[in-house]
Amino acid sequence: MGLELSWRCKRPGGSVIRILITEDSAVVALLLKAIFEQEADFEVVGHARNGREAVTLAAQLQPDLITMDIRMPVMDGFEATREIMSTRPVPIVVVSSSVDDEELRITFRAVEEGALAVIEKPRGFTHPDFEQIRRELVTTVRAMAEVKLVRRRRWTAPEAAAVMAEPVADMRRCDLIAVGSSTGGPQALRMLLAGLPRDLRVPLAVVQHIGRGFIQGLVDWLNSYSGPQCKVAQHGEELLPGQVYFAPDDRHLQVQRIGPSMVAVLKDAPPVDNIRPSATPLFRSVAACCGGRAAGVVLTGMGADGAEGLLEMRRAGCATLVQDEESSVVYGMPAAACALGAAERVLPLERIAPQLCRLAGGAPGAAA
Repeated sequence: MGLELSWRCKRPGGSVIRILITEDSAVVALLLKAIFEQEADFEVVGHARNGREAVTLAAQLQPDLITMDIRMPVMDGFEATREIMSTRPVPIVVVSSSVDDEELRITFRAVEEGALAVIEKPRGFTHPDFEQIRRELVTTVRAMAEVKLVRRRRWTAPEAAAVMAEPVADMRRCDLIAVGSSTGGPQALRMLLAGLPRDLRVPLAVVQHIGRGFIQGLVDWLNSYSGPQCKVAQHGEELLPGQVYFAPDDRHLQVQRIGPSMVAVLKDAPPVDNIRPSATPLFRSVAACCGGRAAGVVLTGMGADGAEGLLEMRRAGCATLVQDEESSVVYGMPAAACALGAAERVLPLERIAPQLCRLAGGAPGAAA
């Protein structure tokens, strides 16, 4: 199981971000180099053709950030990430083609070992999605280079049965929990969900910003841990207690009441601030269909997605929780929610699951 990591802003303003590219394809490596060298604050300091070279060059060159391919000869991206993070931690961004289940599995094992983000591999200047992928890659690299990693201890799942140890401070109850997250979200969701019981009394709906083709891999990875079971939401399906429903690629996830049931609604509506799926439509739909009987959560992430929707949830009487700066990989989305006054409570990540469990009626077998 991967190392638990802490993070702090580390870079002085205006300094150059030194990047080590790890990629076995010379063509893709040249494409990445061309993308990075268009940025005035980026410098490519080396190219590793496999994971073993990445480990060696990381020690020699001491880059600010490493981009990591997954399938490579000699040593794959997972093994390289594990070795680098156990010796001299450095921010790692996985750049993967997500071509099949095995690559997805290895990708999220690298996340488990400390890789901070997963980005779709660019496929050439003439590809219709090139500009979108280029922009996401550059933005993510710039943000992740700000993260200082410190080896601490190996991660262990929190005890869901112990979540009622803190005194109950909120007597409200909720019928649904809605979550929005972006950069750093996979790791945060792993910790959050592992702190909830498998038979949680309410469903969860989640929007996680992640590269196209990776959402099923994320769901499968999260299901390898304890906690409620995760799945990619299907249009029109009933949202059941103890299940976690993720927005699929490129579609907004919303919630609607049909009689006594709540169902998932997937929409091809325009992106919200260039984001689809966006947390804001989810939060707005929850505010409309649940009134005050819901909880909204904004976790770590770049940008401001979800802030306006979370504010609508708070105005509707819902409990609204935001991850604090200390435990966030990137304090963008949480900061935006706080700036709007959408956050009822700002909590360290490890305290969010206990609060949600109380709002959902407590741990199984515990008094409400």
